[in-house]
Amino acid sequence: MQCLKKKWASQKIPPELTAIKKELTKKSRPTIHENQLNATEYNLIKYIHRETKKGNVNNVTRTNAYLDFYKKHPEIHWAFLGHMVSRNGGWNMTDLKGSLLSRVLSQEEQEEFFSFLERGNWLIFQDIYPQLLLYEESVKRNTNLFYLLPLFHVSYFMRVIWNYFFQNKDRYLLTVALIVNEQSYLEKRVIQNPYYQSTVLQTLEFKLQELLDLNQIIFPTLDGKIIGQTIHQFASLHDRILLGKRLYQLLYDTENYLSIYTWAIQHPHTGSRKDFWPHVFNDIDESVPWGPYQRRIKDCRIKSGAPKLYSPILKFAWSNVEQKEAEKEDWYSDWKVIHYLKKDMSKGNGAIYHEYCKTLETIEFSILAKEALLPKKSKN
Repeated sequence: MQCLKKKWASQKIPPELTAIKKELTKKSRPTIHENQLNATEYNLIKYIHRETKKGNVNNVTRTNAYLDFYKKHPEIHWAFLGHMVSRNGGWNMTDLKGSLLSRVLSQEEQEEFFSFLERGNWLIFQDIYPQLLLYEESVKRNTNLFYLLPLFHVSYFMRVIWNYFFQNKDRYLLTVALIVNEQSYLEKRVIQNPYYQSTVLQTLEFKLQELLDLNQIIFPTLDGKIIGQTIHQFASLHDRILLGKRLYQLLYDTENYLSIYTWAIQHPHTGSRKDFWPHVFNDIDESVPWGPYQRRIKDCRIKSGAPKLYSPILKFAWSNVEQKEAEKEDWYSDWKVIHYLKKDMSKGNGAIYHEYCKTLETIEFSILAKEALLPKKSKN
């Protein structure tokens, strides 16, 4: 695995990972085909496909499905982490049509970036949700059903991990393994995809992430605060996996978890940032259409008499997208990836409030600078 740093790969494996390494390095990988299924298994596969398709309509349906699952199975920590990160995905999507980014990006750029975000959000759900439902059925029937995972084209890596979890109930190990799996799953399908490389990662990623520092993932709390993390190398698989581990530790820190979970339960996901900061954002556009932009943010407060920032709900910002079928290639090739499963308690302090406020102000300055250049361009 190219993303794994050499110093990690050379380290010894802790005893709890030895059994996983043994399974991952087996030459024979048992598989199953539809013509081998009995009636009960066949109906279960159809049910999971149907439920996955029903949940994979847009960012809101996916995000809600993760939380609904977590309420029933709180032992699957990834489901709540996935819910909170997917909320951020929705906010990023609607930002493209909001007060700020709609003035920085062209219509074409907005659509290209949405396509990038939506494809990744869709792919993760169609890979992870069948795994979650198969776990749910395994619990209901008190029997291991993960031999059926190949029928959903789930990585061999996760087949080994789910089998291990079903016996050992190691929540940390399962969560981090799912972080590794989902980010590795996206790597070739989205991050290394030539289309997204040319339209987003080599152009918009620089424009948005490097210039405006928009790689922030935030978790709102019950008292109106936000905590989170920033990633500066989004295209790096290694960095995305480490970010996922830090976010997991931050989310499940005893000082944070209950406040974030209670907030999530009390605030249904709409895609609008009004969900967490109604004093700054509104899902109704209060500003004068196409008028010159006036600064309205100071220290994450709206200036007196100024309209709030427009942050639309998802269904008014973007139509549902019919996605093409996912590529079936298995990303797993090197057992050394299990080094990521070692316990690492570094979570950072999660302080992101001032950084996020600064980002909003930076975008405002970018809008004003862009509008100041327009008269000059129109004269040429």
